[in-house]
Amino acid sequence: MSEKFKDNDPEDLDEMSFEELFNSYDAKVGQELKQGDVVEGKIISIGRASVYIDTGTKSDGVVDKIELLDENGEFPFQVNDQLKLYVVSLSESEVILSKAISGAGKAAMLEDASRNLTPVEGKVTEVIKGGFSVDILGKRAFCPVSQMDVRYVETPEDYLGQTHHFLISRFEEKGRNIVVSRRDLLNEQIKEEQEAFLAKVSEGDIVQGSVTKLMPFGAFIEIAPGVEGMAHISELSWSRVEKPDEVVQSRDKVNVKLLKIEVREGNTPKISLSIKQVDANPWDNMGSAFSPGDQVTGKVIRLAAFGAFVEIAPGVDGLVHISEMSHTRRVLRPEDVVQVGEQVQVVIKAIDQDSKRISLSIKDGLGDPWTGVTTKYVPGAVVDVTLEKKETFGFFMNLEPGVTGLMPMSNIRNASSSADYDKLKPGDSVSVLIQEVDEDNRRITLASPDQKESDDWKSFAPDSKKEMGTMERLLREAMEKKK
Repeated sequence: MSEKFKDNDPEDLDEMSFEELFNSYDAKVGQELKQGDVVEGKIISIGRASVYIDTGTKSDGVVDKIELLDENGEFPFQVNDQLKLYVVSLSESEVILSKAISGAGKAAMLEDASRNLTPVEGKVTEVIKGGFSVDILGKRAFCPVSQMDVRYVETPEDYLGQTHHFLISRFEEKGRNIVVSRRDLLNEQIKEEQEAFLAKVSEGDIVQGSVTKLMPFGAFIEIAPGVEGMAHISELSWSRVEKPDEVVQSRDKVNVKLLKIEVREGNTPKISLSIKQVDANPWDNMGSAFSPGDQVTGKVIRLAAFGAFVEIAPGVDGLVHISEMSHTRRVLRPEDVVQVGEQVQVVIKAIDQDSKRISLSIKDGLGDPWTGVTTKYVPGAVVDVTLEKKETFGFFMNLEPGVTGLMPMSNIRNASSSADYDKLKPGDSVSVLIQEVDEDNRRITLASPDQKESDDWKSFAPDSKKEMGTMERLLREAMEKKK
């Protein structure tokens, strides 16, 4: 059995009667091919070095197997697959086919190739003004730089020495003036690939693509040769994105979801893509991932007049209200406490799954300095404080970060050293007496350790200070009588 039939199934041949085989052969008689013709036929046999094609005539076609290998060096076809090839030479028994007119043909075929728009094979030999010099079957042809590729050619030198297929767009002076275009051929191939790709995908499918260009509003992604879609900036990530390059870079390989495909007659299809929807919405798992009271680390992603938004998981952010930023000071502007990009510890106060809102607190994560002040600051104890602020009704004194007490003006005036208090400036240190502590209402009343006798500050002092010896008591009474 000849090589070209060795892969055919004998049962298929047995199923055809002699009459059917004769009629099939008879129908092909009279059909003739000529050099440069296009042949679209099925693969009837695959050999070690050659592939045999049904040309639709009495002569089968043969093409070198190496011509049909893909970019990875693999042979991607099977028996019965349809191929589109070109006739480069003929004999009584077989037709020599090729993906393009190449060395297998003759120079005289170039004019026919120009007339029939048959691809020819050429090698880029030189970069010249305005384009490239291309060798086609020993003849010099010119390819304008705009016709070398479907994309803008930034570095023409990259094409030197490469062999490509071209269409002859101009053939003059018996081949002395030949102009070729690779772009037209690529566009034709791209159109075919577009149609094949769009025929096999649907909205909702996930495919792989390559980022081709970044714009302020999103990223353009090629998902098939000549098929490009756009992922809007809002579809790049579940997290808030200010600029597309925060998520992707040009030439990145990414998986995308096809959101919408609009096929427009005569134009390239408009395709909307999403990178973020390849993965599930992080809010779907919020109930199991976080609970009120959890302390987590997050990144400040945005500041507003009323607080800061902190991302606690990709695509999940919550609000730290300005009132939840500090126990130790009154915050007027969020930027006085945190900055965008800063990592902070926060406590989850509440989660509203329906409205997708989370309330966070920075101050709860640091602890409340007022907790336990009753045991730390006992009435009658003398402590060192720092003057924080002077008001007409008294002085605010800072006992520790977040804990401030008030020395009323009446206590200042009743101090033996009241003049010394008047001289104090914010930031100065002074010793004071703890007069009263109200932890629930966050109030501490302060007095001077040398309060005058008329004040009742001694009622807050420890019992040991109230006790006096008999001689001391009698001496005081005598001094009072003299007054």
